[in-house]
Amino acid sequence: MKSKKNLLEQLKPLPHFGKSTVYQFGKQLGLKDSTVNTYVSRFLKYKEIFQLKKGLYVTADFFEKNRNDASYSFYLANVIRTPSYVSSWAALQYYNLTTEAIRSVTSVTPKVTRDYQTKAGNFAYQSINKKLFSDFSLVKGKFDFFIASPPKALFDLLYFRTNQFRGVPAEKIKALVEELRIDIEEMDKEEQTKFYAMIKKYFHE
Repeated sequence: MKSKKNLLEQLKPLPHFGKSTVYQFGKQLGLKDSTVNTYVSRFLKYKEIFQLKKGLYVTADFFEKNRNDASYSFYLANVIRTPSYVSSWAALQYYNLTTEAIRSVTSVTPKVTRDYQTKAGNFAYQSINKKLFSDFSLVKGKFDFFIASPPKALFDLLYFRTNQFRGVPAEKIKALVEELRIDIEEMDKEEQTKFYAMIKKYFHE
């Protein structure tokens, strides 16, 4: 059982890991892959590790230490579905443009729409046309993550909320933003201009 404990200890410093990493550590401890599989099942059963999606995990220990760090949730959101970037409500809250309570991290991806409900949080992915998969950047820190720019986060939120702006005239956009209690005045003037330019471009394409 010592090897089981050693295996878990080696996984604890990792922000996430896949099965291949566990097998690698297992080999260093002289464990067969079948034994490693048994250990992983037990770790899951006793909630020592959480499954993020099939074959992707994080230890309960690492998650507990970092659960209040938004950048860790955003980092996981990027890892669970690639390529993707954090957007909509989660990004707007990150930029202090809304006080809306966030129940899940919403990301945008050129892949199909999908949701993941995990012990490490809920992650929603909305599918967008490849040509609109843009205006995001990498934030570097303890945990690196891709996030939409403030105007793009707002654009994405409205894009999905209105089902790609169906039946919404361009002149109604400002009222829609106010209705959602998004403090667009907190966005700097240049970014407000960018937001309205994105809307205009989309409506005229």
